[in-house]
Amino acid sequence: MLALDSLSDFFRPGLSPDALPALNRLSAAWPYLAVFVTLFRGGDEEVLMRLLVLRELGSRAEAPYWTPQDIAQRFAYLNDTKLNTILGRLREGELLVYDSDGGHYALSEAARVALSALATLIDFAGDDVELGYLASQVAAGQAVGQVSDEALQHLLARLNELHAEFADALESQSEFRIRAAQHRLESVWRWVAKSTDVVRGLTCDERLSLTTLSQAQAIALAQSRMLALAGTFERRLAQLAAQRVHLGSSGLTSTDIADWLRHQGLARLAGLADGVIAANVEPAFLTTPELADVAEYELLGRERAREHDHALPAAASAETADAVEAERLLEAEALYDTLAVLELQLVPAGGVPIADAVLADSYNETAYRLSLLSLLGDPESRSDRGVIAALAKLPLALSGGAAVLALDHPEVASLSDAQLTVIPTSRDSTS
Repeated sequence: MLALDSLSDFFRPGLSPDALPALNRLSAAWPYLAVFVTLFRGGDEEVLMRLLVLRELGSRAEAPYWTPQDIAQRFAYLNDTKLNTILGRLREGELLVYDSDGGHYALSEAARVALSALATLIDFAGDDVELGYLASQVAAGQAVGQVSDEALQHLLARLNELHAEFADALESQSEFRIRAAQHRLESVWRWVAKSTDVVRGLTCDERLSLTTLSQAQAIALAQSRMLALAGTFERRLAQLAAQRVHLGSSGLTSTDIADWLRHQGLARLAGLADGVIAANVEPAFLTTPELADVAEYELLGRERAREHDHALPAAASAETADAVEAERLLEAEALYDTLAVLELQLVPAGGVPIADAVLADSYNETAYRLSLLSLLGDPESRSDRGVIAALAKLPLALSGGAAVLALDHPEVASLSDAQLTVIPTSRDSTS
């Protein structure tokens, strides 16, 4: 055991190391802690190879004793000088014990304890599994009837840290941070479920002290607070999705542009901004994105309202827009003519495939015609004017559509097997 008298230089005059309970616990466990000092003292390469040799020596459970010949054969891939240095260090630190009567080596009790702790740590090494490691420590203590208050404290602290990270992501109003936090929550979800089972067992144990029971209840509360954020993420992402700005008919949104910019290097961004900004803008008075939103109206929106600039768009832009609308109007009229002819050919009990009505020469025209079929029987569209209202008033309906038909078409590979049927009118019923 480590002598506490040797630590007097670390304390103020008049204070005795024996008066600190936390230090007494560490001193009592020093025979086991000294094992880690032996293992992790030195350079990274030395520590890694030392751990490799010790784990190999501890992996042979059916034959835990090693002769010098067994060790030499097992580590034939290592340099002899380096291997002897590692073995000597393990013997000096009392991790490896030599039995002169039997002529073999064996791991000490402290070395077995250290290897067990390292095995758990190594198994949980990876992305977002620190919560699982902490939960496993609590579960192990519960299984043997010796729950560690420190393990409960670490688990509670980690849950509170995760909740704070998720709450900060929500307050940032950044879609990218919220999605990253949502992914992090999904990755630790299984460990939270395991921790919930452990805590449920702790709260039902009547042998626990009041302090341990209070910590278990605090862990349960922290877990419920963190899991409640799952629905909040979905709602906030839906709100942000509704606020996206669509850039014309390109299909791109402001989120796509922001994501592309985030993945560009500084040199690339500097090249994009070269010659675009005459002077660097330094809004030192803006501290948060919320203040920037308010300042945008004061600096830009109010000035724009005063200008009252009602100038018409450029002729090229207007012609392009008019051309698109005219093309869509012609396609809608062509679909109406086709459906009107099909209506006359159909009988109330029959139907025709939608391919006869919507299949066109190009994919774009076919897709647009297919979207117009949703107007059939729409009561709101009947009040409109023009071809849209005429389509809505046609006595046709869609049926089927559970399967997909393969087509021999240069641009359309497949189409629904839905059919157009006639809706019987009162006149048809009378006749």
